Amino acid sequence: MVDCARTDFMPPYPADSSLLSWSGIALALCATAYACLSLWAWFRCARMNKHRRADVNDQASRPVSLLKPLHGAEPRLYENLHSFCDQRYADYELLFGVHDPEDPAIAVVQRLQREFPQRPMALVIDPTVHGANRKVSNLINLLPHARHDWLVLADSDISVTPDYLARITAPLNDPRTGIVTCLYHGMAGGALSARMGKLFIDDWFAPSVRLSHAFGSTRFAFGSTIALRRDALEAIGGFEALKDTLADDFWLGERTRRLGLHTVLSDVVVGTDVTETRLASLWVHELRWLRTIRAISPAGFFFSFICFTWPLLVLALLLSPSVPCLIVALLGVAARIARYAAGWQVNARSSRWRDIWLTPFRDGLLLLEWAGALIRWQVDWRGQVLHARDHAPPRYP
Repeated sequence: MVDCARTDFMPPYPADSSLLSWSGIALALCATAYACLSLWAWFRCARMNKHRRADVNDQASRPVSLLKPLHGAEPRLYENLHSFCDQRYADYELLFGVHDPEDPAIAVVQRLQREFPQRPMALVIDPTVHGANRKVSNLINLLPHARHDWLVLADSDISVTPDYLARITAPLNDPRTGIVTCLYHGMAGGALSARMGKLFIDDWFAPSVRLSHAFGSTRFAFGSTIALRRDALEAIGGFEALKDTLADDFWLGERTRRLGLHTVLSDVVVGTDVTETRLASLWVHELRWLRTIRAISPAGFFFSFICFTWPLLVLALLLSPSVPCLIVALLGVAARIARYAAGWQVNARSSRWRDIWLTPFRDGLLLLEWAGALIRWQVDWRGQVLHARDHAPPRYP
């Protein structure tokens, strides 16, 4: 009888598996908490941006020089550059820069010059290379041609709306502002790899930035757009201070923050092309991003594994196949799906649910890339092989 009583009260798991069981529940709680918090952050940012948008005057007070470093005939280059030529802004100029006099991007700029004769527009062809970062070299070559003290930098694969320039420069009226930057959403065709790349941006990168910003962080800056005043640029040592850095956009913002100036995350969300047609090229591109993030913020990168909701919940259930873990996992799945639906861009509403089935594979690929980013530092950037740690933080003046 004694033996039977002991058997009736045995725990559902062997004693040596209790640690695994609790680990599984903890993992499920972490993944679910992140999914819920990132959903909350999306709604919080949407509410804040609604109020901000009402305060922006359609015509900001200062003339602007818009600097566009170019490299090659990228897909949709004409459409993207065209969107910058048609801004509802009283006084601005466009400066396009290339290194190679045979660069096919030149023909696109010349076409735009013919189509917009009223728009001040200059093409700067300068082969001078100032450092390891060719984009920054291009900006160094462009800056002497800029006539205005308000500057906007934007990558070549960015597409904007006609009110972009007015909204992005409005915070520069505050002398406490160092830079203004903005998030971006992916624009992809039908290729599977491009759609996976779009999910990387829309369903992983952007939610993590919004969550960080919701908790008060402004330690970011994105090449999609950086607006700043010339005096702030000069105070950090100019573009020359960034000529050997990999994440030049981040360090441009970081240097202004070191001066006590604020980074403003605009309510503007611009579009960026995702053009990878093969998963191999997507893998290389995203590894560069992740290794760069690891070099900039090692601790933040290490703990970012909790962002990969689907594989973490599967692992949690394998470690702890119990009712409590299942309930937590189902809550995490619901929050993950809700975040996907909430965060989808308005201009893609017709295909809102098309790629939701890809999200488990997207998270799984991210987890593999995260592991790959932990073991090496080399990145491939436009034919250059760089070491992410060698081109990380610059020295401060």
